[in-house]
Amino acid sequence: MLHPQARALLDFIEARGIPPTHTLSPADARAFYRERRTATQPLPPEVAEVRDLAADGPHGTIPVRLYRPMGSGVGPLPVLVYYHGGGWVIGDLDTHDVLCRQLANGAGCAVVAVDYRMGPEHRFPAAVDDVLAATRWVRREAAALGLDANRLAVGGDSAGGNLAAVVSIAARDAGDLPIAYQLLIYPATDMRRGHASHQSNGQGYLLTADTIRYFHDHYITDPKHDLDWRASPLLHPDLSRLPPALVLTAGYDPLRDEGAAYAEALTAAGNSAVYVCFERQIHGFVPMGKVLDEANAAVALCAAELRRAFAAA
Repeated sequence: MLHPQARALLDFIEARGIPPTHTLSPADARAFYRERRTATQPLPPEVAEVRDLAADGPHGTIPVRLYRPMGSGVGPLPVLVYYHGGGWVIGDLDTHDVLCRQLANGAGCAVVAVDYRMGPEHRFPAAVDDVLAATRWVRREAAALGLDANRLAVGGDSAGGNLAAVVSIAARDAGDLPIAYQLLIYPATDMRRGHASHQSNGQGYLLTADTIRYFHDHYITDPKHDLDWRASPLLHPDLSRLPPALVLTAGYDPLRDEGAAYAEALTAAGNSAVYVCFERQIHGFVPMGKVLDEANAAVALCAAELRRAFAAA
C-alpha cells in the first residue's frame, strides 16, 4: 500500500546514495536538511507579512518568525504557535518556512514559528522550556502583534508534535495559558519506542530505528527521562481537560502507533480528538508537496481543521 510517489522518493534517495541522518554529525545533519528541503518542498507561497522577532526565554532570547496570511486585513488574527520537527536535533525556521506559510494562508490565521534550542548542545528539557516560554510570550505580546490571545493554538510535526502535546498539558496544569487547539502531525509521544510500528516500519521508510536512536540519544541524557511526561506525553497520568486535537499519522511511519495511542488516550480521557492516518505515506511527508500529492491534501486538512477550530473558539 506504499504510495507510488513515496516509493519513487525512497528509490531516488537510495539511488543517489544520500546519507542517512544518523551517519552525520549534528552540524552536518542540520546543514543537509536545510539544503535538501527544496528538492521536495513546494515554492514558498506569498503571505501578507513575514517578520523575524525574538521572544523572551528563561535562558535568553528565542528566535521566532511571525507570518500573517494573505488578505488578513488589520484586525487581530487567531494564531498558531508552531514547533518544527527534526528529532530535537535538526530543523529550524527555514526548513519549515513553506509549511508555515501554507498553514497561515489555508487557515486564515497568523503563525508564529519557534526556533527552540536543540540537542546535543542543549538537552532535555531545554526544548520544552523554550517552546513554553515562547508560547507565553506570544500570548503576552498578542495585542502588540495584532493577534487574538483568546484564539491561540499550538502545533508541530514529529518532535514538534511532541512539544505541542507537552505545551498543551503544561498550559492546562498552569491554568494561565489557554490553548484553543493542538495540531499534532505524526507526533512522538512515547520515548520508550516500544510500539509495534517501531519494528514493522523501522527500516526502509526514510525514518529508521537507527535515526530515531540517534535523535533520542542526542536529546535525552538519562534513561529515566523517557518516563517523564515532558518527553513522553502519552505517559502523563491525567490527559483530561486538554484542547481539541487533530492527530495525523502515516502508515509507514515508526511513530504511527504511538500517535494513534495518543489520539485514543485523548478521546478516552474525554477530549475531542480527530485521528487521521495517511496509510500510504512515510514519516515527514507533510512538507513534501512538490513530490507527494497526498502531502498537499494533508496540509489542506490541517488548515481546514485549524480554521474550523478558530471559528468555534
